[in-house]
Amino acid sequence: MSTTYISPALRREVALRAGARCEYCHIQEEISEKHGGATTTENLAYACTFCNWNKGSDIASLATDGTLVRLFHPRLDTWETHFALVGVVIQARTAIGEVTVRLLKFNLPERLMEREALG
Repeated sequence: MSTTYISPALRREVALRAGARCEYCHIQEEISEKHGGATTTENLAYACTFCNWNKGSDIASLATDGTLVRLFHPRLDTWETHFALVGVVIQARTAIGEVTVRLLKFNLPERLMEREALG
């Protein structure tokens, strides 16, 4: 999470680029400031509150096989490559998808209910 002030103009620019939809599932730094990331348009991802809180400053997580795997990156990755929406459940297609689904808690009951209500 950034300690640098994110101006309303920069927030609007990031939201417009994302179509005001969470780019994972608030505005979130893709590479956290504590990991050397900058508070710039290129390094900000539009994220819902759940994804923002769950991701925090993390950029990777351990997969079920114990390997360290980076999280999904909205600027570098294509959502459909790493995830599939099956009904209201987001399923992982890759190791990147696996760690992202688990860390960002995409399939908690309240998130499934929210997706169902939106669908």
